[in-house]
Amino acid sequence: MSGTRVLVVEDEKNLAEALKFNLERQGYTVLVEHDGHGAIQRVERDQPHLVILDVMLPGLDGFEVCRRVRSQSNVPIMMLTARGEEVDRVLGLEIGADDYLTKPFSLRELQARVRALLRRGGGELAQPAASVVESGNLRISPEARRAWLGEAELSLRPREFDVLAYLVRNRGLALTRRQLLDGAWGSDFVGDERTVDVHIRALREAIEVDPSRPERIVTVRGVGYRFEA
Repeated sequence: MSGTRVLVVEDEKNLAEALKFNLERQGYTVLVEHDGHGAIQRVERDQPHLVILDVMLPGLDGFEVCRRVRSQSNVPIMMLTARGEEVDRVLGLEIGADDYLTKPFSLRELQARVRALLRRGGGELAQPAASVVESGNLRISPEARRAWLGEAELSLRPREFDVLAYLVRNRGLALTRRQLLDGAWGSDFVGDERTVDVHIRALREAIEVDPSRPERIVTVRGVGYRFEA
């Protein structure tokens, strides 16, 4: 965990300091910014392994910061929001966030989400030599967390990779959204099952010839999704 950089972007200075103190106790190097412009500059300069991003920021709000960061980096992004509306959560995921927490939240939950995102994003462990799973011209290395379509390496966010890997491991099986959530997020995930649909849409854009007529990740009516071998 040593050397793992976490960027906290939070305009409430007391909360920012509390998060910094708590995460540093877990062994992380914590960077803090209080506005959106500073956050973007810090990502470019220091290349953190994880960004914890509040939605309500002065200047650029968290959604716009997320869009801009995602255009230049695949760093895992966890959004913090005081809002409870489903549309905000879905929007955050659609523009590139990997996870979200609604305020107020427990520090224990935050720590667990941080660890999970860093594991999936490769921020805590060096990646070992990996076996490769193949399906046509799609190749996936679960251990190295890399995927290729033909000779081109895919640029997938951590959650997208988790969903794809779980689908491929269970190829040919019709999986419910709940099964995909348990497999990719963990059984302790609490939130909207539509989160899965957002990631499936992104994956189809990445691996399907025609995302509007998918041949690899197909919809199973009344159930969920199936990966065709």
